[in-house]
Amino acid sequence: MKLDLQRLAHLPVSLFSMILGLAGWSIALQKAEHTFGWKFYASPVALAFTLALFIFLLGLYAYKALAHRNEVLKEFSHPIKMAFFPAMSIGLVLVSTALVEEHADWSRNLWIVGSSLHLLFTLRIVSIWIHHEKFEINHMNPSWFIPAVGNILVPVAGMQHASAEINWFFFSIGFFFWAVLLVLFFNRIIFHQPLPQKLLPTLFILIAPPAVGFVSSVKLLGSVTPFGTVLYFIALFFALLLTLQFNLFRKIQFALSWWAYSFPMAAMFLASNLMYKSTGNPLFSGLSMYFMGVLTLVILLLLYHTYIHTYIHPSIHPYIHTYIHTYIHTYIHTY
Repeated sequence: MKLDLQRLAHLPVSLFSMILGLAGWSIALQKAEHTFGWKFYASPVALAFTLALFIFLLGLYAYKALAHRNEVLKEFSHPIKMAFFPAMSIGLVLVSTALVEEHADWSRNLWIVGSSLHLLFTLRIVSIWIHHEKFEINHMNPSWFIPAVGNILVPVAGMQHASAEINWFFFSIGFFFWAVLLVLFFNRIIFHQPLPQKLLPTLFILIAPPAVGFVSSVKLLGSVTPFGTVLYFIALFFALLLTLQFNLFRKIQFALSWWAYSFPMAAMFLASNLMYKSTGNPLFSGLSMYFMGVLTLVILLLLYHTYIHTYIHPSIHPYIHTYIHTYIHTYIHTY
């Protein structure tokens, strides 16, 4: 089958949310192999797959930017879709984090590019928020947290690549906007219309900022502090809150927004694993294994459903007939 390049005009930027989940899973596997002494090493395979898919998606989106510039500009001016552009830079930072121990030079280069690009995305998106003429309260949803998560994430690998002041700069930006957006979001869901069903999986994004913030705080401060502990338990509360709504989430029809389940679970594993290594409390060991199990199951289910809804679902058609294109389709239910 020939590749129909015209269909790439409809390639959604939210596809990069897949990279966040897969990269987070790769890092989680690395930590699990080390902490629990696993004799099989799945993390290199997961990371290689993630890198291949990331490069593939970047190539496709670069073509879209060159051949269909107006479509990209439409996405960047969309009140929901614009929040997914920083997923590209977060992906670079996550890959940098995955490589930091074995390939420090590659990690440093990717971290510099990713963190710099993310700062530019953050400045541009916040400027749009300030000067907009069309945003409404109902446009507010958890995907707006993505830029904040990216800034909070930077110190995880950044403390090995740059000064503490630079890393505190990124952490401060992320923490500030997480706090502001959290208040705005709860105002939106309590006093205004509920989220549309296809956006309900994005509620899991609420877990990521405090979970990642805990990991970053340990990197910045050198140990688990009361501040970091508060962040961890906020994340754990959100994880518990959403877990108790399992019956609601399992009724939601598959959409690309399902990938919002993945990275927050990776963040909770990494936070719980770090808590266990820092405190030695077996409770956190149990939580680590639980979140690792949930994360792996979620990733496998997401890969399966993405495959099914690309090849088999009668209303979905693939962009490209190769083994990688199983993760892309023209009429995917975007955010």
